[in-house]
Amino acid sequence: MLPGFGDKAVPDLGVEICGRRLKNPLVLASGILGTGPELLARVARAGAGAVTTKSCGLSPRRGHPNPTVLEWGHGLINAVGLANPGAEAMAQIIAEAKKLLAPLGTILIASIFGGTVEEFAETARVISEASPDFIEVNISCPNVEEEFGRPFATDPKAAARVTEAVKSSTHIPVIVKLSPNVTDIVQIARAVEEAGADAICAINTVAGMLIDVRAGRPVLANKIGGISGPAIKPIALRCVYEITRKVKIPVIGTGGVTTGKDALEMIMAGATAVGIGSAIYYRGIQAFSLIQQEMAGLMQELGYHNLEEVRGIAHRS
Repeated sequence: MLPGFGDKAVPDLGVEICGRRLKNPLVLASGILGTGPELLARVARAGAGAVTTKSCGLSPRRGHPNPTVLEWGHGLINAVGLANPGAEAMAQIIAEAKKLLAPLGTILIASIFGGTVEEFAETARVISEASPDFIEVNISCPNVEEEFGRPFATDPKAAARVTEAVKSSTHIPVIVKLSPNVTDIVQIARAVEEAGADAICAINTVAGMLIDVRAGRPVLANKIGGISGPAIKPIALRCVYEITRKVKIPVIGTGGVTTGKDALEMIMAGATAVGIGSAIYYRGIQAFSLIQQEMAGLMQELGYHNLEEVRGIAHRS
């Protein structure tokens, strides 16, 4: 029973993605809280319906030097550089995390990246041995495949090739994470759906930069980073709305969600589940329980009994 509802009927916040039931639609976004199994379990105990690991590649990666993350008044900007222990070590972490998450009923999503199509496929194969519930294919990080000469998420053919390669390397449902840094995200979404993606995560961070006027140089060591937090919510909503008009597979709407109202907006735009990232910076790990309470309270006020009644309602107006 959610706090504050007493004996009143609490709206059902459960959702289903690719045959898997989530107790609520809130998903810890990738890259927010490190890689440790106990930390993932802590997020689950705090109320997440699913947790996503940091993105891992085939080999260990140190990432960019500090500074890598900054709060700038309207959100966060970061350029961590995909620091990770490599697929073999991450598979062990996932296996340990699965044991901790099982009694909590929380879904585990393993995020992967690669520098080539072949690396994506091999990383998926290694990670699959740990049996995560889903594999998130992060084609929206700044990786470049030589044949196309630009990031995978900006080219429908490249995005499709990665999707097909990963699908051929695993029996686990595949979520493809898309970038907003494109002129037509729907084209990319349709390409990965046709290539076999089971679900889509939209969106990753928006490319941007900040400059220290006193020092006369960019504030991030990498100069350019990804913007997240409240500032990108309208962009994320637009992307989710456009994607869900044209694809049939479920979408995890991510970007700028910090309140229950934000989460319901994302569901109304057509999302099946909602990614939570920068909200943890602003509200702490209790963001998951707070957002659930706010969602349920607003749904009750508006007369909704479950999220099926809410989903995609913006498309009907």
